[in-house]
Amino acid sequence: MPGRRSGGYHSSVRALCVDLGGKRIGLAISDASGVLARPLDVIEASGPAQLARVVEAVRRLSAEEDGLGVVVVGLPRRLDGTPNEQTAAVTAFVQALGARIGQPIVLQDERLSSVEAESRLALCDRDWRSRKKKLDAASAAVILQDYLDSDGGQRAAGSWQRTEEP
Repeated sequence: MPGRRSGGYHSSVRALCVDLGGKRIGLAISDASGVLARPLDVIEASGPAQLARVVEAVRRLSAEEDGLGVVVVGLPRRLDGTPNEQTAAVTAFVQALGARIGQPIVLQDERLSSVEAESRLALCDRDWRSRKKKLDAASAAVILQDYLDSDGGQRAAGSWQRTEEP
């Protein structure tokens, strides 16, 4: 069973973050303890193909030994916290995704995640073309780390919950 190890010890399961964009989707994954997030992949897709590719990634990661306990989706908003032109599209994507996967989905505020990811990447990679290829996954990792850092005891207790708004 995903998320369980032999010997009677219970292992936590990982969290996946999806940073949905118009042309690319950034993916990040946590470690099984739910403490650290790392960039995982960038999916080049737009339109209906985005949903299919994310569902495929969720199913693949769920089948791995450490499993997948929750999917975190970055929710775009303006700096003042109000919805922007992308918020409705992400909300519709989350509803469609929820109908196709069994894991709970949590919306996480993604304000300034791309700016933070770009500044982190710039520290170790001076080539902007190289950074651009990694930016979406790095942004997903920033969003996921924010979620992990703010999630508190829910993660440790293993009680993942579906939420509508952060």
